[in-house]
Formats: sequence, structure tokens, C-alpha cells
Amino acid sequence: MRNLAPLYWAEAKMSMQQQAQYRGVAFINVLGFLIEPIVYLVVWRTVAEQAGAINGYGVDEFTAYYIVWTLVRVFNLALAPGAWDWWVSSGRISNDLLHPVSPYHRNLSGFAGAKIVWIAVWIPVAIFLALLFRPGIQPTLFQAGMLFVSAWAGYVIRFNILYVMGLLSFWTTRAQALIEVVIALELLLSGRLVPMAVMPQWVQDVSSWLPFKWTFEFPIEVFIGQLTTTEIWQGLGYQAGWILITSAGYVLLWKRAIKKFTAVGS
Repeated sequence: MRNLAPLYWAEAKMSMQQQAQYRGVAFINVLGFLIEPIVYLVVWRTVAEQAGAINGYGVDEFTAYYIVWTLVRVFNLALAPGAWDWWVSSGRISNDLLHPVSPYHRNLSGFAGAKIVWIAVWIPVAIFLALLFRPGIQPTLFQAGMLFVSAWAGYVIRFNILYVMGLLSFWTTRAQALIEVVIALELLLSGRLVPMAVMPQWVQDVSSWLPFKWTFEFPIEVFIGQLTTTEIWQGLGYQAGWILITSAGYVLLWKRAIKKFTAVGS
């Protein structure tokens, strides 16, 4: 990793400069991704106003949850698995294999660098939402710091999951069907659609053993005060474990994937 550090810095810097150069496009793209959590915010805030608090989530908690969700959404943006279909079928991956470093590292660092600009774009949106809905939370400096640590960790986990899904394109041109199943599971078991606290207990138990919760809900609940200090440290441990597991999955699958590759570029 020490040898990869200059590469990560160079790729991240180049990606950040590219996004800054086309910041208008970046702003429009980020707004597009934020539509989903904003819709959830309006819906669940209305539900809480009509039905009252649900398992510790009232109007303020739902409001804070989905505003922070918008930031986590920006953090979790990663390489779409569908990109691999075209890379493999067109032979573009041939060029990537000529590099001395796996495209995994270039993509991981490139998306990380782009997030610096995306977060800057997100800030005025977050301020607008906070002024409009006025969430009643007062996070501590510790919670704010742990939000960024857990959000970056969640990004790596989700990047790895989507990357592994994309590698299936080396074996089949119909990988999208399985990818859609994984995305559906993520939607239901990550806290992306609704906080897991309002789901049945068995669903909460299942989600705790899968990686999705640790990419979405965990960073959000760290910031809005739904977790104790002990639970935060335990959650970071789960994230570290999933980073190791998904990284190992990528390494094992990548070695087999490139052996299956037979397409050539033009």
C-alpha cells in the first residue's frame, strides 16, 4: 500500500480537478442523486407528523436521518457494475490490463477524489434542507468525526460490492439480472429506503449480518445520535471486517476473471 500511495494521490487529484473543471455538470449530477432521499424525507416526515414517533424516530429524527442520508448518498457513489459489460465486450479492458496496477485502485481513488467536489456541491443543498425542515439534533464533534470515518469506510465496502458484481461480466453478458437483485436487497436491508428501526425485528437481525447496513444506515445513525459510543466503535469494527471480506472477494475473483477474458479492442 505504501507503493500505491502516490498512485492514489495522483488519481484522486486528477479526478478532483476534472470534476472542478466541470462543476456545473457535477452540480446537476449530484442533484439528480439527491432526489431519492429528499422524496423519502418528505414522505416519512409526513408519516411521523400524522402517526407520531416510530421506535425512536419522530419528525426531528426522520428529518435529520434523510438530510444526512443525502451526504451518505454522495459518499456511496461508486462505479456502476453495468460499466463492465461494455468494457469487456468492447475490449476496452485490454488497455487497462496493460497498466502495472489493477484498474481497481485507479477507480477506487478516482471516485474518492471526485467526492471532494461532490461534497462541496452538497453543502449548499444541505444548508437549504436544514433551513427548510429544521431538524432538531445537536451532534457532538465526536459524532461528526465518526460520520466521516464511517462514511468513507462505507464507500469502500459499497465500491467493493459493486466491483465484484461487475466482474461477473467476464462470465456472462446477463450479469445485470443478479446485480438488480443485490441492489433490491440493498434498498430493503441498508436503511436506504427507511431506517431499520421501523422494520420488523427479524429484518433488523438479518441486516446486521449483511454489509448493506454498514454502508448506509450506520454512518447516518452515528451522526444523529441513535448509537452509543460503544455501538459506534463496534460498528466501525464491523465495517473493517466487511472491508477485509469484500476486498478478499475482489482479489480472488479478479485473478479468475482476467483468465476468462478473450475480447480484443479495435
